[in-house]
Amino acid sequence: MKKIWILLIGLLAGLHLEAKENEGTNVAYQDGNVRFTVIDEGVIRLEWHADAQFVDAASFLAVNRTYDKADYRLSESKNWVEIATDKMVLKYKKNSGRFSASNLSIRSKNLTPAFQWKPGDVNQGNLKGTYRTLDGYNGEIFVGNGNDNGDHRPMPIEDGLLSTDGWTLLDDSKGLLFDNSDWAWVDQRKGSDQDQDWYFMAYGHDYKAALKDFTVFAGKVPLPPRYAFGYWWSRYWSYSDDELRDLVNKFETYKIPLDVLVVDMDWHYVNPGRGGWTGYTWNRSLFPDPAKFLHDVKDKGLQVTLNLHPAGGIEPYEEKYPEMAKWMGMNPDEKKRIDYCGSDKRFMSGWLNTILRPMEKEGVDFWWLDWQQDMFDARIKNLNNTWWLNYVFFSDMERSRDTRPLLYHRWGGLGNHRYQIGFSGDSYSTWESLAFQPYFNATASNVLYGYWSHDLGGHQFAKGATQLDRELFVRWMQFGAFSAIMRTHSMKSAAMNKEPWAFSQEYFDVLRQTILMRYKVAPYVYTMARKTYDDGISLCRPMYYDYPDAQEAYSFKGQYMFGDDMLVAPVTSPMKEGYATVKVWLPEGTDWYEWATGTLLKGGQVVERAFALDEYPVYVKAGAILPFYGTVKNLRHNDEAVRLTVFPGGNGSFSFYEDNGNDQLYKDQYARTQLSSEWKENKLTVHVGQRKGSYKDMPQKRTYCVDVVGSVPAEKVLVNGKPVEAEYDGTSLTLTVDLPACDCTSDYTVEVFYKAGQPEVNNGLYGQFKRMKKSFVDMRYRNASIDYIQELGDMETTGRAVTYHTDSFADKIRQYQANYANLPELLKKQGLSDNDAQWFLQSVRWEKSKHSLNYRY
Repeated sequence: MKKIWILLIGLLAGLHLEAKENEGTNVAYQDGNVRFTVIDEGVIRLEWHADAQFVDAASFLAVNRTYDKADYRLSESKNWVEIATDKMVLKYKKNSGRFSASNLSIRSKNLTPAFQWKPGDVNQGNLKGTYRTLDGYNGEIFVGNGNDNGDHRPMPIEDGLLSTDGWTLLDDSKGLLFDNSDWAWVDQRKGSDQDQDWYFMAYGHDYKAALKDFTVFAGKVPLPPRYAFGYWWSRYWSYSDDELRDLVNKFETYKIPLDVLVVDMDWHYVNPGRGGWTGYTWNRSLFPDPAKFLHDVKDKGLQVTLNLHPAGGIEPYEEKYPEMAKWMGMNPDEKKRIDYCGSDKRFMSGWLNTILRPMEKEGVDFWWLDWQQDMFDARIKNLNNTWWLNYVFFSDMERSRDTRPLLYHRWGGLGNHRYQIGFSGDSYSTWESLAFQPYFNATASNVLYGYWSHDLGGHQFAKGATQLDRELFVRWMQFGAFSAIMRTHSMKSAAMNKEPWAFSQEYFDVLRQTILMRYKVAPYVYTMARKTYDDGISLCRPMYYDYPDAQEAYSFKGQYMFGDDMLVAPVTSPMKEGYATVKVWLPEGTDWYEWATGTLLKGGQVVERAFALDEYPVYVKAGAILPFYGTVKNLRHNDEAVRLTVFPGGNGSFSFYEDNGNDQLYKDQYARTQLSSEWKENKLTVHVGQRKGSYKDMPQKRTYCVDVVGSVPAEKVLVNGKPVEAEYDGTSLTLTVDLPACDCTSDYTVEVFYKAGQPEVNNGLYGQFKRMKKSFVDMRYRNASIDYIQELGDMETTGRAVTYHTDSFADKIRQYQANYANLPELLKKQGLSDNDAQWFLQSVRWEKSKHSLNYRY
């Protein structure tokens, strides 16, 4: 009776009100030609079809058609329908035809900025997405491939999902569909060219909410296998079996971790009559026994991928041609080439089953789909070959194996976020290209394509260049260590050799340490990759995701957030007098710890900072507690010791994620361990919670240690209330507490007590120790007979001295600081020439200032 009265009151007022509930599809309103579906409070699907044949099949863009319950309110009058959610209000005039500015509008609700939208409005503030390839681009400018025949125009990066306007309209009216077969295949839309199929997204400046909303109808970003976040070795080079074995052995000899071995196209025959750009038959001159080679490489714990150029089809000289010809119903004796056609399900199934699957069984883990085929399919003219190949390979791996699907290929367009990883192509080895890639990476996250894999160091020389710039390569590798994927690659040139041991000792040391840093942060990276799956937020993301109302978040395009707790501002210009300078915007709301130098900096400012070759601008949120590795061989195993690293300046928490690493069950089978750290006066408390969840082959125990970065020596340390010994490293200013072999079903509390009145150490002291040590050694090579005076000798060994004698820490640090402030006079007392003294001061970047430690703030 009550419901009837409400209905009557509404009718008397000329308005019908109805609170809708989810029926699986969330259709809020439908008539003969129009259907409105509330996907969630931030997304509405708008359909107009001339023949009322609404599309329920999955499209390339929208693969999900059923949703969780959405809260909305439907209001109807004789002529109008209105649908309201917490974020927007849609109004449409009934029976008025196709959507237009005269019959449809959407206004924001509870959003900043507010907006009023109607069809035809231009999205002025679009923050862009990504682009197919870096081929031919020097930075963002197209110069052509090798002969400067480009138009020298900026890259036409596609529009993305986000806009400062606070809304986005996605038009799927012409988008291809999937059929309902067991292996969903491409299907074309039926109906009129006038049909409309739109998705309207309302989000204001809550960009993170928009990205997660997109995954509700467009699908999640799959979690790559853990090994994908290790180091990939790739080179366009005619490697033989022996040469690759020697390469892998050298990685082991130099104790450089490696996870993925990429073998470029010379794995197959390339000479006329036996192969070419396209090929599927192993070159037995280089690989006498491919199966044995793959087996032995796998025994080293490596994953293997091979390069493919599929456009050439299957030639009669290929080993597997007879099987493929029979599959296609052809007579193998006629030796007729089998043309490639991506939309031909029989061809693609045969290609996978008769040619590629046998190699996978021998040890090929995934494929590098190099872009060479025509842009569009031979039969379905609007089927993008790149997009479709990504889908076919990824979905085939989902269907045919238990391990996690992986491939890398070019970007094909919206929806390709479901098929990682991106291969960006043949970039030029220039500072301009390096400067462009951080922006390119971060902006790609605006279409959820956050797993770009670049040719670190550049693929090819710019016009006139003949040698690899060593400094440029180091900076590119440092950027790669804090990117989604770390993979080197280069053109077929001896001058482009990027093997770390081919460099002089100084560069080799930095390259090795950079790769080790990548493995150090791997547990943090993998946890953030899970966040990409859960929420659609990429590892490398623009600053405006976290700081949408700060103008600097948009203007400082070259820096980015690396997960939730790190900010990276890449070095993209050469050094001057031994240092590269970088301007960095540090957002307010937290302080930031400059990891390379041990300097705690205030948020809410722009600073110019200087970095030596072995230093990189990575800033960690003050107080963060993050899971890292120590020394590991690769990321294949899941029982490695974890170093819980506490950064200075505040309190922190982190949810450490783990899973099997390479199965497809991670959606539901995983575990998390909650970590927290809290400072209170002179006491630090670190809590390691009980692990929650489970997965296949989960270790029952795990070795943990707690590293307190930027720490003074402790007075006392307790673990679960019991005293333990702690190690202190004065050279790195790090306190380490080893936990017992931890039963992961228990929790652990570490309490670190400090004496009051200790000297400040998070003002660049760590960086000074490193720079002073190097400069003292270098000075000996300038003057081998030098005998340092007491003050200078003590400065060189201060870090080591306090490691040995922590009880003298305060006195030695204060003496060091006094000597540092008086450094020019000490160098004069040493009897150095003016030239050597000036060199030394520049080498350590000494500058007299009001600060006790003299960096440029």
